[in-house]
Parts: sequence; structure tokens; C-alpha cells
Amino acid sequence: MYKLLLKSISDYLNQTPVVEEALPWVCNEIQRELPNYDWVGYYFHADNKKELHLKAFAGKTTDHTVIPFGKGICGQVALSNKNFVVDDVAAQDNYIACNIDVKSEIVVPLFIHGENVGQIDIDSNTAAAFSIADEAFLEHVNSLVASYLLRSKSNF
Repeated sequence: MYKLLLKSISDYLNQTPVVEEALPWVCNEIQRELPNYDWVGYYFHADNKKELHLKAFAGKTTDHTVIPFGKGICGQVALSNKNFVVDDVAAQDNYIACNIDVKSEIVVPLFIHGENVGQIDIDSNTAAAFSIADEAFLEHVNSLVASYLLRSKSNF
């Protein structure tokens, strides 16, 4: 399942020059193909600010379009530069609730030239929805997106 989805994402990114179309498509495709991925979004670091800005997503609309570094799971990943898997969001002290149905979350940083420039954030309405295979898949997706962003010379 992951291999076919990665090929689909790679093919699409190789054919689509417009970042504003590509990133939402990636989010939608991942959400559509993976049943436990109820919300999929890309946050990017804001220039000269210690905050993340939502640039693309699939799923329910969220009020959390700007997240300060250190706040919530996404904000923690912006500082740690490490994947963060949460099996039970209710057990997290520093969790930002985007939707009352969310039970688990995974956030994987996106690196360009070794610098954390953003992250993919996945929410699931299922507890403990994410495995090591999900982490590896999302790391691969982010490497495809990073290469795409470099080729597009976008200011994402």
C-alpha cells in the first residue's frame, strides 16, 4: 500500500509545477488512501518568526493555522527536529486539540539541506493508529516533498 502511494506522490510531484496545487493534492491523496489518516496537513516555519503556518491540509477545517514553536505536538517538533508519535492525545499535557474526535497524532519534520523547514502532521480518530511503518512512510513522503520544493524554488 505504501509503495503504490509513494509512487503516485512521486509521479504527481514530477508533473506538477505549482506548489499551491501540489501540497494540497499530497495531503488529499494520503488522507484518501489511508483510512486512519483523518487529517493530514503541512505546516511550515514562518520567516523570522518562531511559529508554524498551515500551508495545505485535507480533512476538517482547523482554527490552528498558526502554531508557536513549543506549543502542541507540532510546536514541539519544530524545536526537537524529531518525529513525535502520540498514541493517546488525552495523555499529553502540551496538546492542542484541533478536533474533539482526534485520538492519536504523528508529526514528522521536513528537512531541506539539513534544516527543519516544516512538518507533516497527521491526526487520527483511532487511538494508537501509527506504527514504525507509518513513520518511515511519512519520512519518505517528506523527502519527496523536500526534493520537489527545491526543484520548484518555492518560498513555501
